[in-house]
Amino acid sequence: MEDVIQVENNFYILATSSLADDRTRVLKHGETFAVLNRLGDIGGLGLGEQGIYHRGTRHLSRFVLRMGDRAPQLLRSSVRDDNAFLTLEMMNPDVYEEGRVILPRGALHLFRSKFLWEGICYDKIRLSNFSLYPVQSAIHLQFAADYADIFEVRGMKRESIGELLAPVIEEDHVVLSYQGKDGVLRRTRLEFSSAPSKLSANAATFSIELEPKQETTFTISILCDGQGNGRRIVDFDRAMGEVVGNIENVRSRFCSVTSSNPFFNRWASHSEADLLMMIAGNPEGAYPYAGVPWYNTVFGRDGILTAMECLWSAPWIASSVLKYLARTQATEVIPEQEAEPGKIVHEIRHGEMANLHEVPFGCYYGTVDATPLFVMLAGAYFERTGDLALLKEIWPNVLAAIDWIDNYGDIDGDGFVEYQAKSEKGLVHQGWKDSHDSISHQDGSLAAPPIALCEVQGYVFAAKSAASRLAARLGQVELSRKLSKQAAILKQTFESKFWDDELGSYVLALDGEKKPCRVLSSNPGHCLFAGIATPDHASRLATTLLGEDLYCGWGIRTLGAREVRYNPMSYHNGSVWPHDNAIIASGLARYGYKREASQLMGALFDASMFMELNRLPELFCGFHKRSESEGPTLYPVACSPQAWAAAAFYLLLEACLGMQVKSSDSSVHFVSPYLPNFLEDLRLTNLRLGGSSVAILFRRERNRIVHEILHKEGGIEIRVDQ
Repeated sequence: MEDVIQVENNFYILATSSLADDRTRVLKHGETFAVLNRLGDIGGLGLGEQGIYHRGTRHLSRFVLRMGDRAPQLLRSSVRDDNAFLTLEMMNPDVYEEGRVILPRGALHLFRSKFLWEGICYDKIRLSNFSLYPVQSAIHLQFAADYADIFEVRGMKRESIGELLAPVIEEDHVVLSYQGKDGVLRRTRLEFSSAPSKLSANAATFSIELEPKQETTFTISILCDGQGNGRRIVDFDRAMGEVVGNIENVRSRFCSVTSSNPFFNRWASHSEADLLMMIAGNPEGAYPYAGVPWYNTVFGRDGILTAMECLWSAPWIASSVLKYLARTQATEVIPEQEAEPGKIVHEIRHGEMANLHEVPFGCYYGTVDATPLFVMLAGAYFERTGDLALLKEIWPNVLAAIDWIDNYGDIDGDGFVEYQAKSEKGLVHQGWKDSHDSISHQDGSLAAPPIALCEVQGYVFAAKSAASRLAARLGQVELSRKLSKQAAILKQTFESKFWDDELGSYVLALDGEKKPCRVLSSNPGHCLFAGIATPDHASRLATTLLGEDLYCGWGIRTLGAREVRYNPMSYHNGSVWPHDNAIIASGLARYGYKREASQLMGALFDASMFMELNRLPELFCGFHKRSESEGPTLYPVACSPQAWAAAAFYLLLEACLGMQVKSSDSSVHFVSPYLPNFLEDLRLTNLRLGGSSVAILFRRERNRIVHEILHKEGGIEIRVDQ
């Protein structure tokens, strides 16, 4: 399967380039990320996805360390808990010369530490001689830069590329350059703390002479530079200190979650670290990039949903998301970009192919749901924070989004928001399940556009309800009443057109002829999240979602197991997505189904224990039977980390605790809090509301959940309803 598939003239952006193995190491800071092998190198295994990337371009395609003429033997390779540093320990293999061993295995210990900071990869190497004799050896570094666009790395072919320029070689550094067809000069500067004994355009050699128990250290700094952006290489230790200080500062803004279960604590800690990783260094502020490696950029839908998931813990993320999306909101009709006035952006890319419009995703608006989700987030953020200044700042954007829903979103005037591609190169399907085969009928035939997705109608209902409340807060009473009435009418018509009593669920969608897509899918769970479902139908839907067709033991599948297009190894037709399950859990809790929400949290918690770093990936396979001795089957090309998968932890916890944080009365309200069976207690520390904060402990006593306020500062009020 190709990474970017093209059906006729339509591109489908799927992460389908298999990583070299499941032990690939990933680092990310801002617009720069690195995909490395377990030795910390950039080699040629797998499908060639390893490298150091900056703004959508691979700035280093090879970086290999050799001791003598052989790869060192790995002792340990681990990414620190905060995701900031990759540390490795290695030793030399037997080194031969003319058929005899001149350096026995294990004589030299090699410690290596790597991290990214402000467009620079810092790499420190420390060599120690643990033999009884003086050692003479050499460290060789081989390097190359192909300046491949991320879409090239993922499988697309280009008719022509720019020009690789002659390298500049000085005593202690090499500069590799590429003049793109888009007019951008891209450079990679490799700078060495100590001048190598030999240095060429593709290799550096360090001659090593060490007495017993003596050690030596040198660093390599790799600067990824676009058009002379002013970045400068600083000392390794200084850069490391800046990284650590930045992490500590940002982590202090999260609410800390701990429990008596050490495995749960690891999941909580790594979820926070992954979320921090996806916002650290981003020029857009605390806007979470979607995922590494393929989506290390702004996605409207992903940023909004990620901000919603962790809103109770980190509302400042939502502030950044709202501000950036307001600035980039479309103001005119541009068909090739799928842009229309008021529409929220889907994806922004900065690579050469996007700049040249070889792919349409430079600034692309092909999403049907980001616009109502933007309004939903604005409403939820104001309820959480009471930030009237930001509300007033983005209110024109909220109104423009509502206008888009009414004037552009409802293509055929039937009261529902639909999508139909307007760009020849864009996405055919424009909901969150945007693969080419994700929307189908019961017989397996693909639905024809314009398509009205069930969850999008829920989002529109929630958006108009939220906008009505915001309008009332701003004194726009007539507009508030109008929006509230529109939401009520939509809820009524939605029930009549989308509910299917035989399925026990809302249908997936209505196609262009208004024929219902009568398949069981996870999408209706989002209708619970949005609040558009009636209580009776919510009850039926809760049973359906957790029935054996959809629930596989590790979570709810995207498509039911008896559907024609069900494939547990597919991207959207039977896989399990953590963020999807978190949204469904939140919806279940909204209608009072805490035990069912807890079941989903438990399933994903169990899945996390089988994942490296306890990191939930973008998705995993949805095979039918769960084995307690084996974890879920991994989807081999999933992004990991992925922002909304990391943030799923927060929404799941909010659902189980029935947590409502409201600035209007400076309160944190817990409605019928429920602890999953694997938790005996749960502690929230530094839960902030305005200038106040609270620490609270929940614990299980027989069949009851009791609470204790451990610390309270300011006028915050805590209410717990059993």
